[in-house]
Amino acid sequence: MKSLIVCFSFHHKNTEKIAAVFGNVLDAEVKAPGEIDLNTLAEYDLIGFGSGIAFGKHLEVLLDLADKLPTVTNKKAFIFSTSGRKENGAKHHAPLREKLQAKGYSVVGEFNCVGFDTYGALTIWGGINRGHPDEEDLKRAEDFAKRLMKTIST
Repeated sequence: MKSLIVCFSFHHKNTEKIAAVFGNVLDAEVKAPGEIDLNTLAEYDLIGFGSGIAFGKHLEVLLDLADKLPTVTNKKAFIFSTSGRKENGAKHHAPLREKLQAKGYSVVGEFNCVGFDTYGALTIWGGINRGHPDEEDLKRAEDFAKRLMKTIST
């Protein structure tokens, strides 16, 4: 199975840490949205799309890439994110999920964990979720990727 991870992570590199775990488990390249050649995406059996969550959705650079994706037939994808709040998971994945599904992608899994967040007023208090993603978060990411591999291969 040939896999690709598309990840946009800046600020504290929270999402990049999760993407690296996925890359190791899935033996996948990890690339930023700006490094993606849309003409080569057909080569991959599974593509992961992830970034931090800001203002209730994935970062615009990832959503813009999703808008440019060529239409495919039942290509497998998964979505991941890190965010300042636990409850930001699947609800905030909806805009990206809808874009991927409209392009013909079958979303086979979603992952979210908290990350260190110092955005806006949080800077005053030194941020929230210091130290995240932590070892437990990374283990959950590893387990998620292993389950994905099992699901895809059956």
